[in-house]
Amino acid sequence: MIRVPAPAKLNLFLHIVGRRNDGYHELQTIFQLIDLCDWLTFTPQLHQNIQICGLNDVQQTENLIYKAAKVLQPYATQYCGLDIQIEKNIPMGAGLGGGSSNAATTLIVLNQLWKCQLNSQQLANLGVTLGADVPIFIHGKNAWAEGIGEQITFIDLPQKQFIVLKPDCFISTQLLFSQKTLTRDAKPSKFCAYQQKSSDFGNNFEPLARQLYPKVDEAMLYLSQFGQAKLTGTGACVFVEVDKTMNVDTIVKHSPCKTYVVNSLQTSPLIDFSL
Repeated sequence: MIRVPAPAKLNLFLHIVGRRNDGYHELQTIFQLIDLCDWLTFTPQLHQNIQICGLNDVQQTENLIYKAAKVLQPYATQYCGLDIQIEKNIPMGAGLGGGSSNAATTLIVLNQLWKCQLNSQQLANLGVTLGADVPIFIHGKNAWAEGIGEQITFIDLPQKQFIVLKPDCFISTQLLFSQKTLTRDAKPSKFCAYQQKSSDFGNNFEPLARQLYPKVDEAMLYLSQFGQAKLTGTGACVFVEVDKTMNVDTIVKHSPCKTYVVNSLQTSPLIDFSL
């Protein structure tokens, strides 16, 4: 039995800087790993099947854990069946990367368990076929990302604490991308510019999310009383950086929705995983 974490992330900003001929969007973002984690337990079995428990709202064949296992299976030299149990702490549809992180953790663990002998870049190349956020969790380091999110430059970020609100709604990424008013031509920037004035960097999806989902707007208005509230990714969660002037307990107590207080991570807890 192997029990391992799958950490979440925040997008400290998210800009769309262009559109490719294949319909995908070029973006720039910063991935910040945080200590909110799902936990996955892998139990090898004598049977040949892959069975997943703990996520009943998603059909097994659509589960990114299952998809990650199947995409890695052709590389296995010592394949075995598995029972995989998930303890879900990262909310779904939140923009926190829970599904992508689950997939990355699965690839990392099964690469060793099945003796696939792939390196981290090879795993990341497989991971990006499952989702653009998967490679960041494979590499397990905070990063400046471009392209569709797969072009990664590792960066050092200061230790911080965040208050994260999860409004009671599920955002459709497809709906956000389909809006004609979505800003798709933000000016490309550099990490050094972010370091100099991070307040100039927001999320191009935020105005649309607030317009289309009133509960997101409510959460943004609430957090904006205390600091610069931001939307993470294309999900429902909004967050604010904690500073010494804030009474965190009071902010959490009066929050209009589910609230998490999280700490930044310098590296993923899986960075040195070894069986």
